[in-house]
Amino acid sequence: MSLLFQETADVTTEAAPLVNEQSESLLGLITAGGPSGTIIIAVLILLLFFALYIYFERLMKIRSSSKIDSSFMLNIKDHISNGRLDSAKMLCAKEDSPVARLTEKGISRIGSPLEDINSAIENAGKLEVYKLEKNVSMLATIAGAAPMIGFLGTVIGMVLAFKTLADAGGSADMGSLAGGIYTAMITTVAGLIVGIVAYIGYNHLVVKTDKVVHQMEENASDFLDLLNEPA
Repeated sequence: MSLLFQETADVTTEAAPLVNEQSESLLGLITAGGPSGTIIIAVLILLLFFALYIYFERLMKIRSSSKIDSSFMLNIKDHISNGRLDSAKMLCAKEDSPVARLTEKGISRIGSPLEDINSAIENAGKLEVYKLEKNVSMLATIAGAAPMIGFLGTVIGMVLAFKTLADAGGSADMGSLAGGIYTAMITTVAGLIVGIVAYIGYNHLVVKTDKVVHQMEENASDFLDLLNEPA
């Protein structure tokens, strides 16, 4: 038994330095490019966290907005057919979704010309789409800006490398040039990673938003058809 405990302790002791070495190597990768490379990497890391925050916050919002009871429109139809408009509005108020809010807007305009009802629903729909797309454009901005920031680091790194070469009279060794070249490469990689993550997140949110918009349009059409039905 004591031998087993000793082997476990040895494994734990060996694993701890390995984790520390990995952490130090990651930090070393970030700081090895010098002050300019470190600043650019830090900016890209901030952009990455910001992009991930926007993505997950919007994703949860869009998912919650797409959830609605499958019998919602049937209940609305039943209330309106029986003249219970207040009950229909209360049912809409219980549902925290764009579809419910559009339906409530249409119910509040019942009695007006059909064109006015349709216009009111369209205006309310534009407002709901604006709410769904809030901050999503920032992901597109990050997707475009991150590779450019990385490319800025590339240019800075190459400038540093050529400056080192010039200061050495054209006879600098590879060790002297390595710092500038490293800055050029690591910032490019970091910029592309952040840009790819933001680009994928942006397109995924666009697809999810389009599905909610389609759901809104479908239910708005069902509501207008309900008003067109003969009494």
